[in-house]
Amino acid sequence: MTQATGNTRPGGRTARTREAVHAAVRELLAASPDTTIGLPEVAARAGVHPATVYRRWRTAEALLLDVAFTDVSERSPVPATGDLRADLLTYAHGLAEAVVRPGGLGLIRAYIAAMADPVLGLADADALGRPRMEQFQAMLDAAGAVELTPVDVFEMIHSPLYIAAMILNGRPRPDDPAMPGDPGRLVATVLAVLASRRAAARDDTGDQEPPRPRRGPSQDTGSR
Repeated sequence: MTQATGNTRPGGRTARTREAVHAAVRELLAASPDTTIGLPEVAARAGVHPATVYRRWRTAEALLLDVAFTDVSERSPVPATGDLRADLLTYAHGLAEAVVRPGGLGLIRAYIAAMADPVLGLADADALGRPRMEQFQAMLDAAGAVELTPVDVFEMIHSPLYIAAMILNGRPRPDDPAMPGDPGRLVATVLAVLASRRAAARDDTGDQEPPRPRRGPSQDTGSR
């Protein structure tokens, strides 16, 4: 894959440049009414040569994606304690707060645009999200939830929270379980799917609990 994220040698000047560019993107997004940026203005705000930005990120969409996944990882980390319900709730609540912060929706819109960017390409855009999917997998592995996949977490928690934020147009979500994107309800859905798949797996393997013996007449009333 052609380099598009700026994730080269960790530490040193490369890391400082990346941090400066990311900070410039966040500042420009906060001041942009249509959440768009240009690489030349990013370079000027960050105090780096435009060629450096173009060489490392190639397009504004690639740079926005790099910032997006960095921000999401910092604002809503994916825990892996082994308690799936607690981990999902922690992640869902963190993401619900992250997507309504300044720039939250602009970043996900940039991801959508990047998917159709002929320079970046579908494969590169997908690769930028791979570390997040690996974090989902680590959470599921810690809980022994082999019946679930990272795509399940993405489809049942990640995507609905972004959609809810877009419906609310970036405004803070009311603390109302009836509103779209309620973290508790989304987590309950994931756990219900997990329970259903486990039950189906038991049925397929015949690993079912033995039926309880029926109580006979002498057992109904005990000794008299």
